[in-house]
Amino acid sequence: FQNEINEVPFFDVQLPYELALKIFQYLGKTELGRCAQVSRTWKVLAEDEVLWYRLCQQEGYLLDASISAHCSWKLALKNCRARERTLTTNWKNRIGAVSQLQYELGKVLCDVHSWDGVVIAGYTSGEVRLWDTRTWDYTAPILEAVRGPGDAGPQPHVSFVRINSSLAAAAYEDGTISVWSLLLGREPIHHYQHNQRVQALALASEGATVATASGFQVKVESPNDRGVWQTAGSFEIQKLVSFLNVVPDVSGSPVTVAAAEDIVYLLKAEAPGKVLHSVYGQPVTCLDVSAHEAAFGVRTFGWLLNEPNQVLLYNLETSQCLRKMGSSVGDFTCVNLHNSPPNMLVTGNKDRRVRVFDLRRSQALCSLYAHQLGVTAVQMDDWKVVSGGEEGLVCVWDQRMGTKLWEMHARHPVRHVWFNSHSLITANIPEEKAPRGATVMEDDFTAHRKHRGTIYAYEFWVDHLAAESVLPICRSSYDESAGYNYNIGLAVPYDSI
Repeated sequence: FQNEINEVPFFDVQLPYELALKIFQYLGKTELGRCAQVSRTWKVLAEDEVLWYRLCQQEGYLLDASISAHCSWKLALKNCRARERTLTTNWKNRIGAVSQLQYELGKVLCDVHSWDGVVIAGYTSGEVRLWDTRTWDYTAPILEAVRGPGDAGPQPHVSFVRINSSLAAAAYEDGTISVWSLLLGREPIHHYQHNQRVQALALASEGATVATASGFQVKVESPNDRGVWQTAGSFEIQKLVSFLNVVPDVSGSPVTVAAAEDIVYLLKAEAPGKVLHSVYGQPVTCLDVSAHEAAFGVRTFGWLLNEPNQVLLYNLETSQCLRKMGSSVGDFTCVNLHNSPPNMLVTGNKDRRVRVFDLRRSQALCSLYAHQLGVTAVQMDDWKVVSGGEEGLVCVWDQRMGTKLWEMHARHPVRHVWFNSHSLITANIPEEKAPRGATVMEDDFTAHRKHRGTIYAYEFWVDHLAAESVLPICRSSYDESAGYNYNIGLAVPYDSI
């Protein structure tokens, strides 16, 4: 019938089908539904696949699909919106599956990082492990370190680990840095050595750039056009670096931002280091960068009571301070700029509050009284905030309502929080890496669980049922866990093994 339509009636005029389609492309879902009730011709026009394909793309669904991928884009958009509503409901009501990523017996967790559901963890044994939480029947491969013929003793502890879409990097206590390719296998593709302990490790969110700080030196490594790794830049800093980030989405030579006590440096490869911010007596307490901006918290002292602790926002291209936000007695301990929505920023503070800022204003949009001992990790999206605390509590908040949805507690401080639309990764990392009784703890599983730290993976995707998402050996015949008010299936070996 659609092929037989040559002219579409528009009141007193007759328009060609293509011209009428161009008019209808300015209508939304509600208007198209009303137009479909006018006549048979308008119904065919209002349900044209081109219109609903554009609506689906505008709302952010199925962006990689072509127009021929679905026979009914109206139905595809309806299903996507229904799945999103269900997923939001699962987040709010904590409906899904939870899994604890297993550890090696007798070893303590040192650092955790994740990217798109892939988790990397380093241990006191010197081992670096990977988990892909996107597939639940996974194994945890060990990324092998570079060892010389004389390295017969125990491996040094892992200080830092980082991961992105293609690379994984780890820094060890002896100053060694190893880089692995996630596509090539467990053998490192590059490694180099610092003379002192590494104080900060940064990996570009995309691409192949590794930055490390050791002593008063910051070194940036990246491969050249032939794929051979080389030192892209080496900088001498006057003070010890506390925070280090690689600026994302930079074409050409890599750019890093380093915070060393009360000085923030902008370090461009093949150029001298540039001071972005420096105020004597105001040390930097946290740092995060996006493609064009850097946000960091500064601490003031007693003689500067008229200027409380704040978060400063700098433009990396002009090196100008764009905004001074917040007014807090406590130190800002964490800030998340890169993963926040446009013009938004979320911070955590020692005063136990999570604050959400609009970068176009100086005052916080909302302040959430979150934790008992200070906030250690934060992330937000359009409607929710996930925060971790020093006391081991993970809280999920409805940002627009300012209310806590649910919480989860573990023994050690939360040092890593990451989530996307359907999954959440949290890591509780102990401060004490050699607890009392560690020599007799190797075979004591109960004592080991108390001190080793934990990594949790939550899955809220609507296609994953709680009883089917846990590992096969842990699948229970019971649907719900007794004594709890949320719908997460038992994740312990039970009577259906």
